[in-house]
Amino acid sequence: MAEESRKSFHRDLSEVRNDVAVLATMVTEAVTRSTDALLSADMAACQRIIDADDAADELSRHIEDRCFRLLALQQPMAADLRTLAASMRINSDLERSADLAVNIAKGARRIYGQEIPPRLRGLVGQMSEESVRLVRLAIDAYTETNGALGAALDDIDNRLDQLQVDFVQTMFEVYANDKLALQPAVQLALISRFFERIGDHAVNIGERVWFMASGESHERVRSTIELVVATGRTETVDQP
Repeated sequence: MAEESRKSFHRDLSEVRNDVAVLATMVTEAVTRSTDALLSADMAACQRIIDADDAADELSRHIEDRCFRLLALQQPMAADLRTLAASMRINSDLERSADLAVNIAKGARRIYGQEIPPRLRGLVGQMSEESVRLVRLAIDAYTETNGALGAALDDIDNRLDQLQVDFVQTMFEVYANDKLALQPAVQLALISRFFERIGDHAVNIGERVWFMASGESHERVRSTIELVVATGRTETVDQP
């Protein structure tokens, strides 16, 4: 009886992980569609993106409910408990990323009729591609329980951070040359921040995967490495 219960638990846990991967796919598709809608000024597409977010919210609630039920009924331990805990947190990061894709579509509606200068259009496309790449890498790490890849996302995210800085700097230059009005400039600055935040959520997912795979906090490991580099004294490091 106990053996059958464990098999049932692992089937349910596998389904949770599959649902999380599906939600991640919904997020990457929403980011890509919202970018296309922004650059093409397609207001009908913006509305479809906003409406479609209900499906992502529903799947996110389903994942959360299923995780709570497994925690309550199965009382998992060790790696299984870490996987469930990480899945719940990753689910939350993905749901928020889906909301950010919606925010991009809403921002596109607010600047409807305003021409986005070519330099900014190019940077929008790059930020979109990079944010999607980060989410995909994060979910690859999750589905493969690849803690090393999860931990590496913090460094990989640097490119998106720099693109966002470049975007804001370019936007100020365009605005100073009277090629962009204030209201669309503000909205575009917010949109660039939405892309950057999607990357941050991908980094969070990577840290959850590291914990899921190793049982250690990625922040603690990073602090340990920094301490060793700064002092050169490995004996000062507490062992887990």
